[in-house]
Amino acid sequence: MSKTNFNELLEAGVHFGHLKRKWNPAMAPYIFMERNGIHIIDLQKTEAKLNEACNAIKQIAKSGRKILFVATKKQAKDIVSEKVKSTQMPYVTERWPGGMLTNFPTIRRAVKKMSSIDKMETDGTFNNLAKREKLQITRQRAKLEKMLGSISDMTRLPAAMFIVDVSKEHIAVREAKRLNIPLFAIVDTNSDPSPIDFPIPANDDASKSISLILDKITESIHEGLEERKMEKDKEGPAKETKKGPKKPQADAKKTSARKEEDAPVEDIVEEIETEETEETQE
Repeated sequence: MSKTNFNELLEAGVHFGHLKRKWNPAMAPYIFMERNGIHIIDLQKTEAKLNEACNAIKQIAKSGRKILFVATKKQAKDIVSEKVKSTQMPYVTERWPGGMLTNFPTIRRAVKKMSSIDKMETDGTFNNLAKREKLQITRQRAKLEKMLGSISDMTRLPAAMFIVDVSKEHIAVREAKRLNIPLFAIVDTNSDPSPIDFPIPANDDASKSISLILDKITESIHEGLEERKMEKDKEGPAKETKKGPKKPQADAKKTSARKEEDAPVEDIVEEIETEETEETQE
């Protein structure tokens, strides 16, 4: 893994924080100075924390487990979807569906519904439906794809999460902490780094800053996956099959006592849209 270069961080504007009046005192250890009313992040600490995060995330990828990326802010969503796609890791860039982790069985049912619609289109069932029914199903499929498309292959809770802007994604952070899922995150001077296991103090608004950090993180994931592949090739097919039965929904079932687990897929879509409206009004 290539070590993070101090000059790279400087050129990408990683050191620019928020206005002093917007700061979170918990970020004090990562602030180098104040200039023209703006906090400047200590890039030496960013460098150390980023390398630490890269090493840890590489080991998770090497173990064959999934890392869920969450970035719904305008500056980050396209960068995350573009860079993470190559790692085949799940990501959420449209909106965090409330209860996605704590209510995981219901989300999985929504994904299965999406798959069943796809099956209808391939086996000819779709062609036998009335025009209005086709339209309704097509719209429902589009909504599900927009919200859950990138996590359709996530059959179990992720081993870790990577978040861009912990303040914006506070619901995702809260759910991850509730389930003891390790958190990696870009943390700006206006955020609280205390809930994050691997905080990376950096500018979470500039696309260059986000892009550079994502480059380092995804590079580490690729290295972890490559090492896993090499080890599997050495071990041979005999050891590859020596795995116990999977229990993808065990953790979520234990932690989720909410009634939404039995909610139909349509309710999930409606709930997400309602939450989005409420959030906008706030």
